[in-house]
Amino acid sequence: MTSPDVLVRVATARGVTTLTLDSPHNRNALSTALMTQLLTGLADAVADEAVRMIVLDHTGPVFCSGADLKETAAAYASGTVPAGMLGDVLAALWECPKPVLARVGGPARAGGLGLIAAADLAVCADEATFAFTEVRIGVIPAVISATVLPRLHPRAAAELYLTGDTFDGRRAAEIGLVTASVPADGLDDAVRGYCDSLVRGAPGALAGAKELLRRPGTAELRAELARLSAISTGYFLSDEGREGVMAFREKRLAPWVPALDD
Repeated sequence: MTSPDVLVRVATARGVTTLTLDSPHNRNALSTALMTQLLTGLADAVADEAVRMIVLDHTGPVFCSGADLKETAAAYASGTVPAGMLGDVLAALWECPKPVLARVGGPARAGGLGLIAAADLAVCADEATFAFTEVRIGVIPAVISATVLPRLHPRAAAELYLTGDTFDGRRAAEIGLVTASVPADGLDDAVRGYCDSLVRGAPGALAGAKELLRRPGTAELRAELARLSAISTGYFLSDEGREGVMAFREKRLAPWVPALDD
């Protein structure tokens, strides 16, 4: 039986390590504990020479709901927020010398989209939904921009960052957020197909190919993530950010939403 303290399950078979986000009670939110375990799982997979690639998976219907807003609200008194740690996770995924594939069987929001974009490949179900909802709670998608914006078409990025509107898997593939969108019953076959192809590559050559593909480079990304993490923390600690988080948790409209006419 899996311990309730285990939020990221690890399994390895045929050269593929699968890191499964296993915190369905809060929709796999990016809590400090989950992110810490994810970083450990990634580091262990990189260090294991028998591991050729990594799959990022999830339990429950939701891939990742983004920041753990319950933890964020509780942390306000300390003047820090857990979202600041997300930069380390995105950097670890981006810098990983082994191919990383995200298997997205359900919705992803905010920071969850950063994870998807940081992976080399991402396959989602057509029915999966996505949204950059940050502006609706008084913050901005700062940290995840380091990995998301290199993937997205600029016009789509402007539309989705500013509106916070929801879009489906097919749109996610059209704008570059994911590699492919497939019917839900074909998701595992699609992931398996990519895994079969990736393990055929020579480890050194795959690492070298990833170096060619990294834009920005590792040093530049780390610096940019540090800058964006500071910006993100500032928004979460702002009056709008605090009120937006509370409004979301209390399932009410934020005060800046105009009242509808009777």
